[in-house]
Amino acid sequence: VQLQASGGGLVQAGGSLTLSCASSDMFNTFRVVGWYRQKTKKERELVAEIIRNGGTNYADFVEGRFAISRDDAKNTLVLQMSDVQPADTAVYYCNVEYGRTNVGKLQSWGQGTQLTVSS
Repeated sequence: VQLQASGGGLVQAGGSLTLSCASSDMFNTFRVVGWYRQKTKKERELVAEIIRNGGTNYADFVEGRFAISRDDAKNTLVLQMSDVQPADTAVYYCNVEYGRTNVGKLQSWGQGTQLTVSS
């Protein structure tokens, strides 16, 4: 699976931004699709995800500021971000999970897009 994330950039605190992810395969065929982020010298962490049945999960730090959506007509995964804060500065990765084994997830990652929030 080839994933291409875009939309990152430099934003002032309190601003909004939309991240998009394109896939070589249909997003609605995957078990889970989502966005993760990785801050400098930190572990990669979940931001938001959509389960195949349409259910969504958000990290606690999102606090209602972000919205994840899947546009099946355009085959695009979107993360709408509002009220971004310097703590949201990170590289954001698009992720798809297409299966699980007894040793872990079968998944693919996009190349990441950098979001920098200035105070």
